[in-house]
Amino acid sequence: MNYKLVGTHTGLPASELVLGAASLGSRKGYGATPDDSQKILVAYAEAGGNFIDVADQYQLGEAEEIIGRFIASERHNFIICTKYTRSSETEPLPSNEGNHRKAMRQSVEASLKRLKTDYIDLYMPHYDDGRTPVEEIARGLEDLVKSGKVLYTGLANFPAWKAAAIASTTPLSALQLEYNLVQRTADRELMPMASYFGLGTMLYSPLAGGLLTGKYRQGATGRLTRSAPEGYQENMGTKAILDELELIAAEVDATPGQVALGWTLTKNCFPIIGARVLAHITESINALSIQLSPDQITRLDAISAVKMGYPHELLKTVQKVY
Repeated sequence: MNYKLVGTHTGLPASELVLGAASLGSRKGYGATPDDSQKILVAYAEAGGNFIDVADQYQLGEAEEIIGRFIASERHNFIICTKYTRSSETEPLPSNEGNHRKAMRQSVEASLKRLKTDYIDLYMPHYDDGRTPVEEIARGLEDLVKSGKVLYTGLANFPAWKAAAIASTTPLSALQLEYNLVQRTADRELMPMASYFGLGTMLYSPLAGGLLTGKYRQGATGRLTRSAPEGYQENMGTKAILDELELIAAEVDATPGQVALGWTLTKNCFPIIGARVLAHITESINALSIQLSPDQITRLDAISAVKMGYPHELLKTVQKVY
């Protein structure tokens, strides 16, 4: 596995694929067994992976506990990113959730205990709660770094203007957002903003909940079918993307999911790969051996592109390049 720096301000080399831990554990009723979780972590580490993404909310804290046990004897070899906002409780009280400093402090202390460590490499709010001022978030994150409990900070699922406001006053290192062939709206504001501030960009759901593997076309069930009572539906845009993925997969002797993951690797970001069983992590790691040609990348770029909207479309017609 190759390594690259997390943004332009850290000097920290991280593996090009991040292991997402949302499915490690089954406290929420769905996920990997303890045995499968161990196998997934071992396979990832043996492939050279050192960057693990988790959150206190994942499996109500169980995911952090599993990771804590796994890294106990070699904590120094891993980069751990964890997130807070919702807390690990099933029904948190209003004062115990959100991005304010009380919730931040309680959450980081609880995560440190579950992870069995005295510091977190990368810490970030899980999403914009819609009520905590950006100044409160910025100062709280700065305090955690000064305390030594956190090394680097970032943001997940924030509007670009709020992320930019915080990054303008606080040394952020990373941004986490959803990005894949059927979800590219981040191209409008979030991706350029991250590049401008030199943030390492972590892309979750690179396979769109399994959609880009083509499995739902074959009648399989998964995250998307569980959340869609009407069953799997495929619009024209999704159909075109999946058709192109299948064509390119045949050309490079790979699976559609591996091609979709390989495409995200061309974006100079860190795709987050999830796994519930060992086969899932093996499939993703094998995608690293795929070489997409410039033509194949261009085809996928073109068929998945989103309309940039105002003011971008206007500016293309009036801006001059010197």
